Amino acid sequence: MTQNAPPVGGPRPEDRINYAEVLPHSTKILILIGTLLGLFLAALDQTIVATSLPRIVADLEGLNLYAWVTTAYLLASTAMVPIYGKLSDIYGRKPILMFGIVVFLIGSALCGMAGEPWFGNLFGGGMMQLIVFRGLQGLGAAALTSVAFAIIADIFAPAERGRYQGLFGAVFGLSSVIGPLLGGFLTDNVSWRWVFYVNLPIGLVALAFIFSKMPQLASGLKPKIDYIGAVLVITFSVPLLLALTFGAEAAYGWTNPTVLALFAGAAASLIAFLFVESRHESPILPLTLFKNPTFAWGVLARFFIGAAFLGAILFLSLYLVNVQGVSATKAGTATIPLTMGLIAGSVLSGQLASRLGYYKNLILIGLALMMGGFYLLSTLNADTAYSTVILYMVILGLGIGPALPLFNLAIQNAVHRWEIGVATSAGQFFQQMGSTIGTAVFGAVLTSSLATQIPAQLRAAEAGQPPAVVAQLEDTARQAATASSGQGQSAPTFASIQSQITAGFARTFGSVETAVQSGNLSRLMTDPALPEGLRTGLAQIPPAALQTEQGRAGVLDQVRRQLDTAQADALATARKAYDLSGRAVKVAFANTISRIYLISIFVALLALLSTLPMPNLRLPRKGEGQGGEKSGEQRGGLASMEG
Repeated sequence: MTQNAPPVGGPRPEDRINYAEVLPHSTKILILIGTLLGLFLAALDQTIVATSLPRIVADLEGLNLYAWVTTAYLLASTAMVPIYGKLSDIYGRKPILMFGIVVFLIGSALCGMAGEPWFGNLFGGGMMQLIVFRGLQGLGAAALTSVAFAIIADIFAPAERGRYQGLFGAVFGLSSVIGPLLGGFLTDNVSWRWVFYVNLPIGLVALAFIFSKMPQLASGLKPKIDYIGAVLVITFSVPLLLALTFGAEAAYGWTNPTVLALFAGAAASLIAFLFVESRHESPILPLTLFKNPTFAWGVLARFFIGAAFLGAILFLSLYLVNVQGVSATKAGTATIPLTMGLIAGSVLSGQLASRLGYYKNLILIGLALMMGGFYLLSTLNADTAYSTVILYMVILGLGIGPALPLFNLAIQNAVHRWEIGVATSAGQFFQQMGSTIGTAVFGAVLTSSLATQIPAQLRAAEAGQPPAVVAQLEDTARQAATASSGQGQSAPTFASIQSQITAGFARTFGSVETAVQSGNLSRLMTDPALPEGLRTGLAQIPPAALQTEQGRAGVLDQVRRQLDTAQADALATARKAYDLSGRAVKVAFANTISRIYLISIFVALLALLSTLPMPNLRLPRKGEGQGGEKSGEQRGGLASMEG
């Protein structure tokens, strides 16, 4: 339990309004609805855009900037999370949440208008406009995600929070189901711009609920604002995220001078941040919080969970596309079983925590189940049945579900009320950083493993095959090696290969036909495209056979039959090589992704080991206070709270 005193100039704990005690339940539910709508905005935006990105890139002509549409949002939202958390502790949740929604809606409207003629060449064109406006969206979304979880701690007693925290996990799960479906529908039937415009009505409804029903939810603290700490948070997190993004790209790599400079800048900012925070009277992230074992071990566990969770989603979709053969669009919805398991685990664990009054054992059970889910996924191979994959996804979702809400609950229960905002946002910041670092590390594992797995599997496929098939497999292996270095193209379909072979034989027959009609076959004897048997046969044709129309027709008929036979043999060889290479690539992807899930088991184990030292604090019920405080004397009326 933290022993921190309130910052200089703050109220005494017993003087602070306990909103969990004084707000009517009906008002709490209305606040909850508005908060969930605001959170749904941010969660939906992370999933709805992905389905529309190919169409957006085609319209705005910015394929080279494809990844930055997501990266800009991530940079802005991650860097601002701890800052908004601290500001909400000082000025109250309501103004910060409303500010975040307004900024998010402005960013959404501008994203929808990116590339329109009236913007001209602002920021260099439509794609850069979208990237800048996505960054603005991220600035607003950070307030939604950081403040929303703190509001639950403000209006409900610790023992009641679990059942409502589960709803927040369900919102993220629901958005991952609705987002791809809605994004695809709007893009195909209306316009990709409505992927952003759809946020406006939802956001306005959320604003109406929050403005009319939510009290200030302020701590009453009036400390000095830590401006230097806020700047250092940004100069630490943004370069770090950029370094991780660039380092995972083939165009840069981890030893690139730009990447190393970004890492160095992030390290310098971190050192300066720790120095400033240890001396400021009201820091953005009070370092004394790390003396609280629940907070310290909790944020460390969330860091590992963030790395494991996002990796599970990203690489499961990759497995479904490259091994199971589902389309890229369907892969977005194929993870619904995992989402359903996550929602069920989140809601059920929250209800149990509220009933039992304790959370630690539920977290440990969830993490153990998560490890079991990762173990099952590590057994995936090229022949795993789709129904088996669904079962494994559900088990993993049931394991991840309890971790998301219950760590929030644990951290909020262990700190004083005036620290809830900064503690909650710090936990989320660590989780997002874990997701980013985990994605970069797993991406590096994917790239390096595929670079060795694909050639190895292609060589294994050559065993016992005829020389023509072996030659094509070796050519495929060379193309794979080129692609892994960032210089190759996407693999051709068999239809395109078949078309090339057919067109090649048609050209060969055309050349033979021209030579036969001219009566001069000598130039064909040096044509490497001509099959050896056909070249030998043509060399044996007496010149007199080419002097009559009937003789030339007979020669061409013989050539046609030989070329048809050779074409059939070539297509059969190509089909065999194509099937073998496709199988080899599937096996390579399955082996690589199963290896990533083996690493995920270790990451989940680190989360479990980080949880073990956490105290198993009881969740106080209504009227018992929190964090070692007395519940205090309540001051009358909602009017005074609004002030």
